[in-house]
Amino acid sequence: MKSLLAFCLILAASIVWAADSPTPAAPAPATMTVKGKVLEVKDVESYTYLRLKTKDGETWAAVAKTPIKKGSEVTIENVMVMSNFKSKALKKTFDTILFGNLSGTAGNMAGFGAADMTSAHSGVAKTVDTGDIHVPKASGADARTIAEVTTKSAELKDKSVLVSGKIVKYNPGIMGKNWIHLRDGTGSAADNTNDILVTTADQAKLGDVVTVKGVVHTDKDFGSGYSYKVLIEEATLQK
Repeated sequence: MKSLLAFCLILAASIVWAADSPTPAAPAPATMTVKGKVLEVKDVESYTYLRLKTKDGETWAAVAKTPIKKGSEVTIENVMVMSNFKSKALKKTFDTILFGNLSGTAGNMAGFGAADMTSAHSGVAKTVDTGDIHVPKASGADARTIAEVTTKSAELKDKSVLVSGKIVKYNPGIMGKNWIHLRDGTGSAADNTNDILVTTADQAKLGDVVTVKGVVHTDKDFGSGYSYKVLIEEATLQK
């Protein structure tokens, strides 16, 4: 167990460096594989948490959600490590947790690998200056400002909206979607009504001013600490 934890601390340090680096870090020349017996299984909406008994002791791991039985022998590939990770879904903080691909299922995981998982969980995303944003409201019957969507979410729940805004945060390829945060200058940072998360399969670029059409969802919990009171999903970028 000591050797595993030592390796985890070294690898975790390299992940922190990559997050702070102004350019993407090159992939490590070797990847870590962990084998073990499943002692405990905890499923949330998008992930499966596993308590494993390995040759070096017990450890927690997380993979994209998949049916796994207690007592199974599993191999997790392309492992990356996070320290002091808090899962809101499980109401638990892990001193160390391993993220990776369950061997034999990578082809069914929509390209959602360990690097994507750690990026999603750690909140590491490309961002842009959010000062002095003024984007005109979209036109049309379903047009709304970001403040209107965030403050009238109960009224707009499960309804289609058209929203224009500047992409201030962009994280591609998470759970098979691109995650973008839009701001249009309306709303307030004090009550989080100035920013809306949008998930889309369409490509975009950080800093772009776009108009999206999607469906308003509320109280969405993706698991592993990612929950949102309001967001726009199934969105398409309007030409």
